[in-house]
Amino acid sequence: MKGCTAPKRRAGFLRGALLTLGLLAGAMGAAEARTVRIISADTLELRQVDGQELVIITGESVELRVDDDVVRARRVEFNRTRRTLTLVGAARYTTAKDGQDLRGENLVVDLGEEQITGEDVLISDDELEIRGTEVERIPGQLRASGGYFTTCARCGRTPNDFAFRAERLIVYPGDRLIAYRAQLLLVDVPVLFLPVLVLPLNERDRQPRLEIGRDARDGTTVEADLPFSIGSNTLGTTLLRYYQNRSPSLGVGVALRSYAPLPYVDRINLYTLANPKPLTADGKVNPGYDLDIDFSASGRIPLTEAVRDLDYRVSVTRRDIGRKEGDGTYGVTNVNFGAKVEYPRFTAEFNYVDRFGPEATTPITTPLKEPEVIIDPKVYTNGNFSLDTRVSAGQYTAQSNPLSRSASAQGINITTTRLEEQHDLSYSAQPWPGADLRLRNTFTGRYYGTGARTVDLLVSGELTQRFNVDNTVTFGARYLRTEGTSPFAFDAVNRRVLSAPVSITLSTVPVRDVRFGISYTRDLFLGPQEQQPLGVTLSVNRLPLRLDASLRHSIDTGELQDFTYNVTLSDPDSGTPKVTPAQPATETQPAKPATVTRSSPWPFPNLSLNATGGYRKGTGLIPFRVGATVTGDLRTNTFTVYAIHDFKTEPVSELGVTYSLSTTRDVVLNPVTVAGRETFYLEPARMSGEHSVTWRGQYRAFTAHDLLLEPPATATSSGTVTFGVGTVQGSANNWNLLYGGPYDLRRGGWTAPTLTGTVSVTRPGQRLGLVAVINVAGLDQKRTELARVDADANWQFGSRAAISGRVLYSRTRSGTFPNDVATDTLTVAPVRATVAIGNGEKPGAYLTASLRQTFTWVDGVRQNYTPISPVIGLTIDRCCWALQAEADLGLGRYRVAVGLPGQSFYPLFDLTKEGFDIPLLP
Repeated sequence: MKGCTAPKRRAGFLRGALLTLGLLAGAMGAAEARTVRIISADTLELRQVDGQELVIITGESVELRVDDDVVRARRVEFNRTRRTLTLVGAARYTTAKDGQDLRGENLVVDLGEEQITGEDVLISDDELEIRGTEVERIPGQLRASGGYFTTCARCGRTPNDFAFRAERLIVYPGDRLIAYRAQLLLVDVPVLFLPVLVLPLNERDRQPRLEIGRDARDGTTVEADLPFSIGSNTLGTTLLRYYQNRSPSLGVGVALRSYAPLPYVDRINLYTLANPKPLTADGKVNPGYDLDIDFSASGRIPLTEAVRDLDYRVSVTRRDIGRKEGDGTYGVTNVNFGAKVEYPRFTAEFNYVDRFGPEATTPITTPLKEPEVIIDPKVYTNGNFSLDTRVSAGQYTAQSNPLSRSASAQGINITTTRLEEQHDLSYSAQPWPGADLRLRNTFTGRYYGTGARTVDLLVSGELTQRFNVDNTVTFGARYLRTEGTSPFAFDAVNRRVLSAPVSITLSTVPVRDVRFGISYTRDLFLGPQEQQPLGVTLSVNRLPLRLDASLRHSIDTGELQDFTYNVTLSDPDSGTPKVTPAQPATETQPAKPATVTRSSPWPFPNLSLNATGGYRKGTGLIPFRVGATVTGDLRTNTFTVYAIHDFKTEPVSELGVTYSLSTTRDVVLNPVTVAGRETFYLEPARMSGEHSVTWRGQYRAFTAHDLLLEPPATATSSGTVTFGVGTVQGSANNWNLLYGGPYDLRRGGWTAPTLTGTVSVTRPGQRLGLVAVINVAGLDQKRTELARVDADANWQFGSRAAISGRVLYSRTRSGTFPNDVATDTLTVAPVRATVAIGNGEKPGAYLTASLRQTFTWVDGVRQNYTPISPVIGLTIDRCCWALQAEADLGLGRYRVAVGLPGQSFYPLFDLTKEGFDIPLLP
């Protein structure tokens, strides 16, 4: 037997590439073969043994990749003939699809069947650890003999809290584990024998569920959801329902989803449940079933010469459960099927939408297609000409058009055929230099089996002539026609249109920085009173002037329709000269002296003036607004004053001031910002504003007011006035103090002021929030008293203890002073303290005590004498299982529940004053 041994080399790029190429040469032998890549190895040896080709790979740490799976061992024997990998000695195989980690001795990987076998194998993932003397792994299934499995391995404790030992194991990854002749081990001590054990491994929504309850109408009720799987691509749940007082009493259904279950089928979803009908309103038995169906499937079918596979979808739905038999949708099954295929020259689509069951008694707003065929050819282009067409035909059932007497006579819904043709033609050209010609025709015609038709037609042309660069003139003409009456409401023509507008638009730049435009449209089918007005626009952008104005004038009536303008005088850069240095003379150019230029002659670089106004037919002059803004050396320092005159009041209707000022000295250590606004309204006389001073960006003093200077005689106040001081909102620690409320200018004081203080403190693991409101004596409020306190706190002391809670106190009064009565309410909602029990970084148990209660006093007399009701809870967290116990001392209720990873806590028993309750027992 001859063999050739490659010289031993350290891992490197060249060696890794050569080894990978050597294996790929054999791995590519079959079309279905998996790809094997060598990541690291020391030696490679090629052998011929009994006519079989062997590749021996060795090294301190050999690492291979089988597709995305990872293989680690000291020696790997690759049989290229039988297509197997033998991992000699201790080895490790990690799957990429389900994250399983297999460790064992002498693992054998069958590349063709994707199968793994071995002895003394340890299999682990995020939730489960399995050991077996003999293990076999095939796609979608794992089998082990002499197995031991537990969910507690990841907790790092020895021995495990609980585990199972079984003669035979079958694992369906992501679905369930089945153990035959199993023993339950507590701290590795056998305590219970189970002939068969099923452990769910799927998502929470597919976990087994059992709910047993009692109902005054239905008696004992049972809801059970039992997961199952079919192969590796279908997951489902069997639905069982039981109602003691219904007839029949048993309901059954299924919910499943399947991925690629059949050729040309990508996915199937099914939910169906036959549920016994509920009792009638008077409590009598209502025999029969209510049926819910929700079925959907989608897939692709390859077709010869098609650009893409034919895509199809189908759905069948019915919803009876929870609806009354008189409901218009009860007993109705909806079917929706669609298929679409694309060929090089066109796209074809077939749709079938229908309903089966009782005749519709309400309008069908979404049309039924029984069926519909659509042909959509590809866009045809030839130079600058393009044509896009689309044709559809079918029979439809939908709501009748109330505007069609013949359709309405057939009922609220009508069924008839329809042919629809659409096309869009466009052509563009440049007939001469500087000219652009665009022609377009769109048409949509619908023809119905009743003899009705609708037409939507557009023919348009546009010629644009460009002069120089910025000057253009455009001539346009359009013909629009929309007419006809559809028997259906969903495609009804809302109004008839017959229009032939011709237009001319001129846009020119007569001088630099000035643009002037004029446009006019005239409809050949409209009278003089219905024509659109002539539009004129003017835009000037030459510093310091910015002007935008527009005007619309009716040529036929000679009336001005509207006119608006916006004028601004401003140039903040006018005070900064631009210096061009002198240039010496050259052989071709004479010398040029230095020059100084400015952006504009505006003499006030820090001043901006603005005015807006106009006219609108029907309402008259638009309110005239004039304003001035002064900007300081810092651009953030601004002062703006404005006035508004609406020509209905004299002389000014509104005056306003806004400002924002920042200090220019000591801006690093002690920056101060002053900002505010003040607005005066003359009719009715009203003053509104807010002002603030901010120091260092953290502390702020502010005031706000909104007052009627001449309030109605019956008003108790003129408005509100408030003052406040505190920190800027948004910081981790902030506080604010606010005083104010309704204020009466005539009596010169607050009528019912309040003093409100808020504090919010946040630290790592700590948070405190406090709000207190004090009613202060005023003109109409005769007492000073505490009105409300709201405290919300949360302290966490490392990982060992925490306390949290909220306490709310409030006082209200009813009646008139001095005989008004106070009602005090104290709500604890709740206060909770938690202490961790156990050693280590992660405690094994938590003890919690909480209090949730409301106390009420009326005129100092307590109203509810319910004793304080503390609740004490204990949670034992053992990583792979948890136990919760709760004792409500006030209600005398005691509960215990247990939970496993991925599952909710399930109650074991409930002890109350009325008796002992086990949820599993009816």
